[in-house]
Amino acid sequence: MDTVRGYVEKIVYRNEDNGYTVMTVVQDKEEIACVGTFRYINEGEYAELSGHYTIHPSYGEQLVVESYEIKVPEDAVAIGRYLGSGAIKGVGPALADRIVRRFGEDTFRVIEEEPERLSEVKGISKRIAAEIAGQLEEKKDMRKAMIFLQQYGISMQLSVKIYEKYGQDMYNIIRCNPYKLADDIQGVGFKIADEIARKAGISKDSDFRIKSGILYVLAQSSAGGHVCLPIERLKEETSELLEIMGADFDKYITDMIIEKRIVLKEIKGVRHIYSSNYYHTELAIAAKMNELNIKSNVPADMILRKIERLQTDLGVNLDEMQIKAVAEAANSGVLIVTGGPGTGKTTTINMIIKFFEEEGMDILLAAPTGRAAKRMTEATGCEAQTIHRMLELTGGSDNDDASLVTGFGRNEENPLEADVVIIDEMSMVDMFLMYALLKAVAVGTRLILVGDINQLPSVGPGNILKDLINSKCFNVVMLTKIFRQAAMSDIIVNAHKINKGEMISLDNKSRDFLFIKRNDANSVINAMITLVREKLPSYVHANVWDIQILTPMRKGMLGVERLNAILQGYLNPKSPDKEEKEYGDGVFRQGDKVMQIKNNYQTEWEIRGKNGLVIDRGMGVFNGDMGTIRAINTYTEILEVEFEEGRFVAYSFKQLDEIELAYAVTIHKSQGSEYPAVVIPVFNGPKPLMNRNILYTAVTRAKKCVCLVGIEPAVGEMIGNENQQKRYSGLAERLVEIEQKF
Repeated sequence: MDTVRGYVEKIVYRNEDNGYTVMTVVQDKEEIACVGTFRYINEGEYAELSGHYTIHPSYGEQLVVESYEIKVPEDAVAIGRYLGSGAIKGVGPALADRIVRRFGEDTFRVIEEEPERLSEVKGISKRIAAEIAGQLEEKKDMRKAMIFLQQYGISMQLSVKIYEKYGQDMYNIIRCNPYKLADDIQGVGFKIADEIARKAGISKDSDFRIKSGILYVLAQSSAGGHVCLPIERLKEETSELLEIMGADFDKYITDMIIEKRIVLKEIKGVRHIYSSNYYHTELAIAAKMNELNIKSNVPADMILRKIERLQTDLGVNLDEMQIKAVAEAANSGVLIVTGGPGTGKTTTINMIIKFFEEEGMDILLAAPTGRAAKRMTEATGCEAQTIHRMLELTGGSDNDDASLVTGFGRNEENPLEADVVIIDEMSMVDMFLMYALLKAVAVGTRLILVGDINQLPSVGPGNILKDLINSKCFNVVMLTKIFRQAAMSDIIVNAHKINKGEMISLDNKSRDFLFIKRNDANSVINAMITLVREKLPSYVHANVWDIQILTPMRKGMLGVERLNAILQGYLNPKSPDKEEKEYGDGVFRQGDKVMQIKNNYQTEWEIRGKNGLVIDRGMGVFNGDMGTIRAINTYTEILEVEFEEGRFVAYSFKQLDEIELAYAVTIHKSQGSEYPAVVIPVFNGPKPLMNRNILYTAVTRAKKCVCLVGIEPAVGEMIGNENQQKRYSGLAERLVEIEQKF
């Protein structure tokens, strides 16, 4: 190990997130380039650094630092350099020089023990003297905190957050209850807190640990769409997580109910546990839906006469259920319209729009995703927006918990200016988006919710559309008739067969529903590559990028992770002309097709004109948004993605966990999207994922052509498997409770 002792002359580069720093250190008038991870260091500080020398191809000899210690400067020159480096706000080189000339090597002692003596120096008042002393003390405390937290493996970024939150109380919290960090500080989850607790010697059966574990299991369950968990399942999963057998979980659950951190409710005779914010969000949705559900009492004959006239004027013939839907829309505060593909949902929405337009009403149309909103616009001829944009997203909490998002310009204090709000693709709407929407809908505004109840539920927590229908508290119109034009499409015919559990024909006599038989996973992949690259683009008159591979699973031979690594090599191969960024086990490459995989309400986007000037700006990129990597800059550590509608988003390299390759995506992530053609591997896989609901959703994503690739028995297995992954929620029960009260 080589050792260098000297003062930090210049910070050349610092990554504030992980502490990686390039700097020059002066030792005996020699400048030495040093690189490494420094938790907290400033220009002018005196340090002892140990490591080994290496030769960088561009920057020459460098000391790669493996350990270091910040020392008190040993002489007047070093003290002056530190004070004048900018480390102490308001003290520049000239003032630092005057301080050191007055006190010499005794400077630090004077500042710490007799700060009032600084006023002996020209230009320093008693107030400034106190500020200098305070800053020096704070930096000393901060350095001590960094060193203390470092022993627990806490990153620099989190260390600063912890110190800023707790100050000197930090030490007691770390030693006694580090699980408090998981409650208070974004970025510290249960796993990190548990590791800190282990290093701090806190026992596995600590009360703090068990309670934090219960909250962690509830939070993790929301990633599977659950709003709550049956109490026995919660206890079982917490016991497994904490590796504790025989703990009295009922005692801890009771304590947490009293502390109002969780809520216990019976659903269909079974006790369920909610985290408090999830329960109160669900309850608020039920209360608001009940408020909006007002009957208009317009005479039925007047409504029907108007519908008949509109049909004549527009040259449209509605069936009985479509007429009922329009009539119910005219007379209801809340209406739900559901039905599969080809059952006339779009025609029904169009007639509802015409009906209300003739009444002179203001109508807003929205859908959960950009793609779904675009389809709604094309189908109705009226402008549709994403729900987020309609609610005027201004950026909210950067916390991963979507329940804490508050950054919408439209809310109960500033409601939407509309008489009618129509939301399409309701199966995709999770509980927190629904809550935000309802807060912005004033009582007296009609709310019309449209969706396919047989689609997969939302990626986020909740089972909103199904719970609303199952509550039987609202007018629901179910469209079932497949219209003649739709019946000519084997995609639509087969989708309905799949939904009914009927086997579909795989004889390839269809022009828009094909089956490619392949008997092993690698052959399936080769066939899919040929379809995407060569066969389908010309067949459906679309770009290669518009053809989408949809797979039920993330892992395995035909999972998203393996498929994307392989497809990237064929569809966007390595090239000297394309910048790259290694990330995790893979690489992002200029030109890659990518998808946003988490909601980020604070990310800014911009739309540019032909000359590159920004013509529009906004906030928010959302789970499922698809785009293309346009640029990667390894110097500035920025990766730029162009999403649909020409929205450009700049990601710092630290944000790359928010995107992933999207040559193949899970069927769940494809909700609300429509592609010219979809290619679906149908092979052996986990039984919970090889089900009817998933195959139905995948097939209904295609506009012109579906290609199944694999083995026929797997198709039959999926159609025959009715078992969907159960979601735990209690919205239907909350709705019934509130309706009974009123």
